[in-house]
Amino acid sequence: MNILVLGGTRFFGRKLVENLLEEQHDVTIVTRGMSENPFGKNVTHIKVDRKDVASFKEALANKQFDVVYDNICYSPNEAKQLCEIFNGSIKKLVFTSTLSTYEANGTAHAEEDFNPYDYEICMGDTQEFTYGEGKRLAEAVFYKEAKFPVVAVRFPIVMGEDDYTRRLHFHVERILNDEPIGFANMDAEMSFIQATEAAKFLAWVGMNDVEGPINATANGIISLRDLISLIEDKTNKRAKIALLGTDEIRSPYAIPTSWYMKNDKATSLGFTFSNLQDWLPGLVEAISKVSVK
Repeated sequence: MNILVLGGTRFFGRKLVENLLEEQHDVTIVTRGMSENPFGKNVTHIKVDRKDVASFKEALANKQFDVVYDNICYSPNEAKQLCEIFNGSIKKLVFTSTLSTYEANGTAHAEEDFNPYDYEICMGDTQEFTYGEGKRLAEAVFYKEAKFPVVAVRFPIVMGEDDYTRRLHFHVERILNDEPIGFANMDAEMSFIQATEAAKFLAWVGMNDVEGPINATANGIISLRDLISLIEDKTNKRAKIALLGTDEIRSPYAIPTSWYMKNDKATSLGFTFSNLQDWLPGLVEAISKVSVK
């Protein structure tokens, strides 16, 4: 297939491109040129900033793709722009969405808990919305205005050794350095997915007959208390826990109540997810080894 990837040079986006190349697809990546192209001549590389609307449209005008992966759309304006460029010229869009489309209310969320087809659209740029609201509005624009099939893949927090957000690293490093971590609710439970599995899932939905919103998460959940206990076990250090505290010490996982999702839809369509407890201890151990100062 002829495939375009927006956001394909780091973390799970990079792993997605690697998967697509292994399957011998023709891959084009779009970047601002700020990051190194790790694939060399194995991909077609278009350098353009999507926020430069005119240049972005010019760079992609009249190009035909079987599948477009958009890992870096965060606003309704960006979603509308993509529809205007590609309506009539692509066969499918895979949009990377998020657990943040759902309210953190202590329940296990299924896809129907947020319906983008009926969501009222308010146009605007990324800085005008929270992360979750920007993704909700982007989904709404795609499902109302796209003239091509759309899959909105809703991921929880993606984990990996090469995670540039370093959210899990934050906890490991602060425990190793005897620095406090602030939480709102240690008993809150979360779901996660590993970067390699996120990339595998994106490739899978692109190549299969899948449409609409779809959750993608590893099987199983873990409380923040148990996550900290796991890190303590792997680092042989005791965590210093504070009640929220300043922005500097506040955990990126400092949620007030449990926040996780079901993966029943994807499982019923044939994707087999890993079990969180099978890989999380190894990941924590690997991060702890490289984090020791």
